[in-house]
Amino acid sequence: MSGVSPLHRTLEQELVALLRGASLECLACGEFVLHDGPVIRCPECGVLFHRGVGESKGQLELGAQAG
Repeated sequence: MSGVSPLHRTLEQELVALLRGASLECLACGEFVLHDGPVIRCPECGVLFHRGVGESKGQLELGAQAG
């Protein structure tokens, strides 16, 4: 029998899943996100995730608007 594996994912794992398109869940509110080219946005809470253009590993820039 192998060891117990954790059931939770780290923030880094969640971000990688979001970048790959494997996750459709907003990291801020949990609602579904929309993938629109280099921008991943949440229509519910308004959070924007900008993918780094030309980045081989992929980076996200978080943008949020109060309101």
